[in-house]
Amino acid sequence: MKKLGLLLCFLIGMMNCAIGGQIKDMKEIWIDVRTVEEYESGHIEGAINIPHEEIGGKIESVVKDKSQKIHLYCKGGRRAGIAKDVLEKMRYTNVINEGGYEDIKKRLEKDPN
Repeated sequence: MKKLGLLLCFLIGMMNCAIGGQIKDMKEIWIDVRTVEEYESGHIEGAINIPHEEIGGKIESVVKDKSQKIHLYCKGGRRAGIAKDVLEKMRYTNVINEGGYEDIKKRLEKDPN
């Protein structure tokens, strides 16, 4: 069931990107590393939810190209930092800790592009 949910989130995110959502560049992926409950309470449009403690086991089903740009975020940046470390140990080379969800929302409101 969780795999189906992850796939559904991924497909919805891809559709949002394709029709002009906030995350426009298909070469980049946004991952919300908060809990499912936090993600469901609000998230960046097009973002995929992979909780930080699960990212090592799930990332390869979502991102095959280890040089693809990956944006991570959580509530304040700590969990995104942990996830970034995990991905870098797995040889993902273009991982960015974007910090906290609320800060990103404010940035997107100021400059939606």
